[in-house]
Amino acid sequence: MAEPPPRGAERDLFRDTWVRYLGYANEVGEAFRSLVPAAVVWLSYGVSSSYVLADAIDKGKKAGDVPSPEAGRSTRVTVAVVDTFVWQALASVAIPGFTINRVCAASLYILGTATRWPLSVRKWTTTALGLLVIPVIIHPIDRSVDFLLDSSLRKLYPSVEKPSSS
Repeated sequence: MAEPPPRGAERDLFRDTWVRYLGYANEVGEAFRSLVPAAVVWLSYGVSSSYVLADAIDKGKKAGDVPSPEAGRSTRVTVAVVDTFVWQALASVAIPGFTINRVCAASLYILGTATRWPLSVRKWTTTALGLLVIPVIIHPIDRSVDFLLDSSLRKLYPSVEKPSSS
C-alpha cells in the first residue's frame, strides 16, 4: 500500500485507503485460477479495471480543480488522466496479473512433474504460492513502471507539473 500522506495533506481515497486493494483483485483472481471458474477470474479483472478507471477519473477531476489559467486546464487534466490510467493499467493490472499467472502456471507444472501429490493439493499449493508472491512483486513492478513511463510517455508531456502515480 502507498505510504501515508504527510501531515496536513489530503488523503487520497485511491492510494491511501483500503480501496487501493481493489487494484490487486486480478492478482488474487490469478492465484485462484486453478480452483475457480474462469468467470471469477474475469470478474477479478473487472474489479481491478474499474479501480484503474475510477482512479484516473479522480486524478483528472483533481487536476481540473487546481486554480490556473483556463488555457492549461485541459492539458493538465488530460495529462493526469492519461498518466494515471497508463500507470495503473500496467502496475496494477497487466504486469502483476501476467506475473502471478505465470508463477502459478509454472508451479502447477513443476509440482505435477516433481511430486506425486494429488491434483487438489497441487492446486491449493499453487494458489498459496501465488498469494505469497503478490506482496513481493508490488514494489518492484511499481518502480519499474515509474522508470518505464519516465523514460517514455512522460517525456511527451508538456511542461506542466507531472502527476505523481505511485
